[in-house]
Amino acid sequence: DDVREFLDEHGLKPKDVAHWVCHPGGPKVLETVTEVLDLPDGALDVTWRSLADVGNLSSSSVLHVLRDTIEQRRPEPGTPGLLLAMGPGFCCELVLLRW
Repeated sequence: DDVREFLDEHGLKPKDVAHWVCHPGGPKVLETVTEVLDLPDGALDVTWRSLADVGNLSSSSVLHVLRDTIEQRRPEPGTPGLLLAMGPGFCCELVLLRW
């Protein structure tokens, strides 16, 4: 709900987000994010690769995914992206990106 509410405040829906930069908190986290937000196949591919390659590096993990997204996906200027970082307790930080 927080993600949808955040996007709605900016006039966006999950389907409008071109690139998802998600903290690789683990398989269950990524599966839940994909399911709850009804993300298309492949939306979190960069995050899954990061999890496989370097694992969960705590708070710096999402920055690795951001770098890899920029290098591998080369987002078009002006397209929306969303950076999601999760932490203990459960907290969630959201950053709206405009490439």
